[in-house]
Amino acid sequence: MQVLIADAFETSGREGLAALGCEVVYEPKLKDQALVDAIRDRRPDVLIVRSTKVNEAALEAGPLKLVVRAGAGFNTIDVAAASNRGIYVSNCPGKNSIAVAELAFGLILALDRRIADNVISLRAGKWNKTEFSKAKGLYGRTLGIIGAGQIAQEVITRAQAFGMPVVAWSRSLTPEKAEELGIEHCSTPLEVASRADVVSVHLALAKETRDFIGKEFLSAMKEGAYFINTSRGEVVDQAALAVAMKERGLRVGLDVFAGEPTTGVADFTDAIAQEPLLYGTHHIGASTDQAQEAIAAETVRIVQNFVQAGRVPNAVNIARRTPATYMLVVRHRDRPGVLARVLDAVSAARINVQEMENVVFEGAQAAVARIHLESAPAADVLDAIRTADADILELSLTALKY
Repeated sequence: MQVLIADAFETSGREGLAALGCEVVYEPKLKDQALVDAIRDRRPDVLIVRSTKVNEAALEAGPLKLVVRAGAGFNTIDVAAASNRGIYVSNCPGKNSIAVAELAFGLILALDRRIADNVISLRAGKWNKTEFSKAKGLYGRTLGIIGAGQIAQEVITRAQAFGMPVVAWSRSLTPEKAEELGIEHCSTPLEVASRADVVSVHLALAKETRDFIGKEFLSAMKEGAYFINTSRGEVVDQAALAVAMKERGLRVGLDVFAGEPTTGVADFTDAIAQEPLLYGTHHIGASTDQAQEAIAAETVRIVQNFVQAGRVPNAVNIARRTPATYMLVVRHRDRPGVLARVLDAVSAARINVQEMENVVFEGAQAAVARIHLESAPAADVLDAIRTADADILELSLTALKY
């Protein structure tokens, strides 16, 4: 099986893939049309990327079976196009959580103590203790969290160590889960905005989260509050954020930007980076040795499961619910041709199979097949299946309830 790696990837990961017997092609600078050409020419089975965008043209260029995002977010991959072609898309959730949380808290500390401005002043040969002695301090100040995934939970842990009360909102966060985390649940994002001295955003980018943080949210924040985003630039209305810095004195720490370059080194002329109240970093949240080694190991695990067992851990494009309405359960002797005859009968009835599994009992003498069907076979079809093969021990049809 050939694996094409189209981004920088740890040596340990490349060695791990080779140890699985994979042919590893490492071309970390492939982008855009060059990626399409490489997939067409080399015809890899697996593609591994970090920040490289994988569009529909790349997915159509060759016989890809699996795309692994060596990181958590997967918005740079055309997941819908992959799904239409039956290509698995997988990611490595949680492996960079500590690294991103560390940067988020680093930005909070940097904003409060104006660390970057201190450094710039000293490098300019100026001493200004009078100005830089002004800081609010973090102890007892409220941290507001938007999103409650693994990165957010790591930020919560660090905030609690600093003595900061935490309030949070997420679609998935319940009051019970909040109590378990030792934080306070907010019923709306605006409640977080109005109560927090510091807001840290931890949202995945999706259709419903694009520009999720906008003028209304930013206007609800306290004047002079701190705002941190280490998730995705597109979840924040960047124009509204620039206005909030000017009009409400928000101090902002960003690791992500709406229009950031797609390459590691490039010009960056976005006006927001010049705002005096903004501390920006270069989308480096996951870029620690610890995080990258963990992601590499998880990527190898994903490919290993795919190669050896045909399963894909962390697959993000498996349907949570199919059009199936009935389940046909076939208890049968484990003999050749039994299920083929069942499926032939279902096909002849023009009924589509949505999902299927066959569980074999110890000793490999008997098995149970569960076949999810788009519609119910007629009684005569079921009778024909029952009588078609003596190795069918029992047949039942159940309406599915979701």
